Amino acid sequence: MATLTYPAYPSLKNVVVSLFLLAFSLSVSGRPATFLQDFRVTWSDWHIRQIDGGRAIQLILDRNSGCGFASKNQYLFGKVSMKIKLIPGDSAGTVTAFYMNSNTDTVRDELDFEFLGNRSGQPYTVQTNVYAHGKGDREQRVNLWFDPAADFHTYAILWNHHHVVFYVDEVPIRVYKNNEARGLPYPKFQPMGVYSTLWEADDWATRGGLEKIDWSKAPFYAYYKDFDIEGCPVPGPTTCASNPNNWWEGLAYQQLSAVEARQYRWVRMNHLIYDYCTDKSRYPVTPPECVGGI
Repeated sequence: MATLTYPAYPSLKNVVVSLFLLAFSLSVSGRPATFLQDFRVTWSDWHIRQIDGGRAIQLILDRNSGCGFASKNQYLFGKVSMKIKLIPGDSAGTVTAFYMNSNTDTVRDELDFEFLGNRSGQPYTVQTNVYAHGKGDREQRVNLWFDPAADFHTYAILWNHHHVVFYVDEVPIRVYKNNEARGLPYPKFQPMGVYSTLWEADDWATRGGLEKIDWSKAPFYAYYKDFDIEGCPVPGPTTCASNPNNWWEGLAYQQLSAVEARQYRWVRMNHLIYDYCTDKSRYPVTPPECVGGI
């Protein structure tokens, strides 16, 4: 007698899980396969070259122009990261920037990585800055503890309802807490796009503008790959940004872990070279967001 077989139907639980995962995938943007899938060139497209089928790009700065690109979408909360290999050798006067920006004129929100070029043999400096509700001037500078032009390193910004954390190879170098309860501004209302530029800034970038670009070393090249954006796209589902189940809002991401806190203190003790919080010439009264540690 033949055995009858019946198709296996999923349980109600599996259906619910599948629907949840589908909804999550529709509300949270993930890593694109290639540069052009999630980004567009914003200026000097002839100075940006795609490599490895668009999975990596080369940015070029010469006497004629720098260049830049931006994400096609804006995002509200999440984590963005890129692997970058900076300009080797004498890069004084150049700035390679990776940042998030609300693209608004008056009440701007912005989270900045700016890599300040150096004279050969000197450490590379990364400057971070935070704009919240139109107020910036919160610069901090860290000398990187490795040669960022020798290989790719990962630079990331985590942004949730609790804090903004700047990471270098998963090591936190900057924390900006949400202190709205103390009446301090925090970027949480405006979506931001992801941007990057390579440009000339020898009026301030290296030793306050004392070191100028040596154009005989041009063209200058920076390389990017592994473009990773996980966040709530805007426009998109209106409930995404307020969803407490987004992974970046989880308990593990609401404050630095014990290991991260130790790494953060190590960076601050050994590699921090400028902090607006302690610059009495600019701020005779310590800015309120600087009080209270990490």
